[in-house]
Amino acid sequence: MSEESKDLQQLNVGDTVTGTVIKLEEKQVLVDIGYKTEGILPIGELSSLHVESTADVLKEGDTVTLKVKKLEDDEVILSKKAVDAEAAWEDLEQKYKNDEIFETVVKEVVKGGLVVDVGLRGFIPASLVETHFVEDFSDYKDKPLTVKIADLDREQNRIILSHRAVVEAEANAKKNELLQSLEEGQVLEGTVQRITSFGAFVDIGGVDGLVHISQLAHEHVAKASDVVSEGDKIQVEILSVDRDNERISLSHKNTLPGPWSDIESRVSSGSTVEGTVKRLVNFGAFVEILPGVEGLVHISQIANRHIGTPQEVLEVGQQVKVKVLDVNEAEERISLSIKELEQEQEQKEYQKYEKDDEQTGFQLGDFIGDQLDKYKK
Repeated sequence: MSEESKDLQQLNVGDTVTGTVIKLEEKQVLVDIGYKTEGILPIGELSSLHVESTADVLKEGDTVTLKVKKLEDDEVILSKKAVDAEAAWEDLEQKYKNDEIFETVVKEVVKGGLVVDVGLRGFIPASLVETHFVEDFSDYKDKPLTVKIADLDREQNRIILSHRAVVEAEANAKKNELLQSLEEGQVLEGTVQRITSFGAFVDIGGVDGLVHISQLAHEHVAKASDVVSEGDKIQVEILSVDRDNERISLSHKNTLPGPWSDIESRVSSGSTVEGTVKRLVNFGAFVEILPGVEGLVHISQIANRHIGTPQEVLEVGQQVKVKVLDVNEAEERISLSIKELEQEQEQKEYQKYEKDDEQTGFQLGDFIGDQLDKYKK
């Protein structure tokens, strides 16, 4: 038996050997593993992923650890893929156990998802790539992605990864951090995400809060969509934070100038305005003269005569003209009068009557004078 045969007999399928790359060919790599016969590393045994050229993986002079795949007719067939796979499985099982986040590179875009390199052929289903729908994955090729292992089965050679889980974990961490930082009274900018019958949900940086319909504006709001639209950027104030249930109450109204703000420049004493009777009480009537601004017409100022109740003259919803008697912005009070307008109107009518009477008197005197002159003649 030759020396070569003796050497070869010392190798067994499954043995691990270390060698040096001595030649790169189109479909295989020749490796010196310390034996008289060079080991053959086929291109298909270089990687668990598709390899176009042996030079994409190795170069001459590289030291590689390989597994004996086959012994046949004095040929030693080797595998790099088998060694890498064994190490990769051990690494992946540890990562899976620790729920570890790690980075990988997208190697292929295939039907249904992405193929990545994790030392083995890993697969990210389309539904586990992002939290949102992606129509075209072509931009992902050769790009790095952070992933977590969603499912691992060595016997079935199944490695399912998820980038979506990483995105969701980061979003949850950011949400928790934000929840801890929020304080009542803070004013933030948010984006209207969703409109409902009872208000609007606003994203304030990774977490949604509710602006109840009563907190959208100072005046009454029938529908939230009358005030805001999805996508709008609005200022909101934090009213309350329930960290345990992740509920945040917001107010848009509190960030807007109040209806009484600068009221004295908009409504002046002595002016006449029109308003709507909103409430009738035993001491008078409240009349809205601007959105959210009501003034009081005291019962003594409702009519130019004595009345027992405001209901004798007014009704809710009635449009009335009123005279502004006094404006107090600090106390948000406005005193109004209907009686003074009636008195002013009566005065005008009386003055007009007197004027007409005077004019009629002069005309009658002239007529009588003329007639006397004619009689004398």
